[in-house]
Amino acid sequence: MDANSRVIVSNQTGPHDDLARRVARALTHPLRKPVAEHTRAAFAEAQAWLSEQRKPLILDSGCGVGLSTRELARRFPDHALIGVDRSESRLSREHGELPANARLVRADLVDFWRLALDAGWRPERHYLLYPNPYPKAAHLKLRWQGHPVLPALLGLGGRLELRSNWRLYVEEFALALTQATGITAAVQAWVPDDQAYLTPFERKYHLSGQTLWRLVAELPYHPELMPRP
Repeated sequence: MDANSRVIVSNQTGPHDDLARRVARALTHPLRKPVAEHTRAAFAEAQAWLSEQRKPLILDSGCGVGLSTRELARRFPDHALIGVDRSESRLSREHGELPANARLVRADLVDFWRLALDAGWRPERHYLLYPNPYPKAAHLKLRWQGHPVLPALLGLGGRLELRSNWRLYVEEFALALTQATGITAAVQAWVPDDQAYLTPFERKYHLSGQTLWRLVAELPYHPELMPRP
């Protein structure tokens, strides 16, 4: 992956005007989207694997080709790493054998997070590494901070770490986090170790001269955050 990444361009100049309304709605209106059967089956397999591991859980949500899951598994050998991505193409790319404490899962995160919350999963750490920014203002509802699944994501708890090359994305997430939980988290510039990039995109953005941004929040387990029908 060449280091020639373009800077994100958006028609927003600050946090979206509709963000607070969308977060409030997510906190009060149940998400009625049916869970896809392929995700339900994938979750059951992940649940069985996790039970056999008998280790604290780390989630790598939106793991892409799984390099971040592999690296995190090496950094945290006493944890069970589960990387989740919806793309079979990305997950099936050959990047070497998975560590024994890691598993890749093809699933829709909107469904997977809800199933994890219902099953009582309590990840010790949870990574959201360079999610699709959906930079057009009209696409706020596709960003995690503007999506109805936000309460499930936050309700899982643990040390949540979000990284992005778009500062506004992280700033919006921080606002949504505070509105939903009362917890504040600083948005800080992030300079990765060039020998330990977690994702190919992290390497590409950094070597392209872009500033990377990070938010880290310690969240309590709070399943009641997700409204129920």
